[in-house]
Amino acid sequence: MHDPRSPAPILPVARPGADLKVSFEFFPPKTDKMQEALWDCVKRLEPLAPQFVSVTYGAGGGTRERTHDTVTRIARDTGLKPAAHLTCVAASRGEVDDIARRYWDEGIRHIVALRGDPPEGGRYQPHPQGYAYAADLVAGLKRVADFEISVAAYPETHPDALSPEADLDNLKRKVEAGASRAISQYFFDVDVFLRFRDRAAAAGIAVPIVPGILPVTNFAQVVKFSAACGTGVPGWMADLFAGLDDDPDTRRLVAATVAAEQCRALVAGGVSEFHFYTLNRADLSYAICHILGVRGKAS
Repeated sequence: MHDPRSPAPILPVARPGADLKVSFEFFPPKTDKMQEALWDCVKRLEPLAPQFVSVTYGAGGGTRERTHDTVTRIARDTGLKPAAHLTCVAASRGEVDDIARRYWDEGIRHIVALRGDPPEGGRYQPHPQGYAYAADLVAGLKRVADFEISVAAYPETHPDALSPEADLDNLKRKVEAGASRAISQYFFDVDVFLRFRDRAAAAGIAVPIVPGILPVTNFAQVVKFSAACGTGVPGWMADLFAGLDDDPDTRRLVAATVAAEQCRALVAGGVSEFHFYTLNRADLSYAICHILGVRGKAS
């Protein structure tokens, strides 16, 4: 019998072999050292057999070729299924369509279609000859080829949206244009995501809405970025990371615990898929997956 004076044991969130699915996001490296770190991350996570791995696309299309090179290398040198991010920013419809055809010809069948962020933090303006918004991009990609398309969802509402209702309408337009999955912006309040999921279902959005999970390695940076993208950071998180600015080892332990408990609560709420924003580091995502029972062949 468990001693009530000792900590409760951590129990697995699901039966062995339960159908939890994961995916991972990477960003294209800028230097040889970053390239090596990315590849170490990819190889570390590959045995977990994710549904797919995605590679981001910089503001203003600034990483276009590096995104392409990373996606094609993953497709060529691993058993993973890569998804290329593609945005509306700084490109005509013809240019975007050409990029999409190039991916299709190289065997890439999955696109993450996004409006994209303007360069240098300016206000978004559609390209005069481009796809104006993500729903237009999804429709255009479907005309190019029968891609699998993922889009973004915002549990706490996109900063540029007029209202939560308008933001949900925009998600519905993306799905109606051909998207088969939505991946959420990261969040920390589980109830916020579950309420959003239920609102989306009530609005007739039937595709999976996959929670985006961000293990927090640098709390100060996350607070700054969250303020810009409209993500709430609960006070209890500040308390957990307080005093750890110069203690990266403890920060990682706290980060893994917070994200794992977030995932466990989501599983209890009926979630069975997770998308991890890895920041090109495998350790935290790998540990969280292990706790969830998503394990490689050697485990």
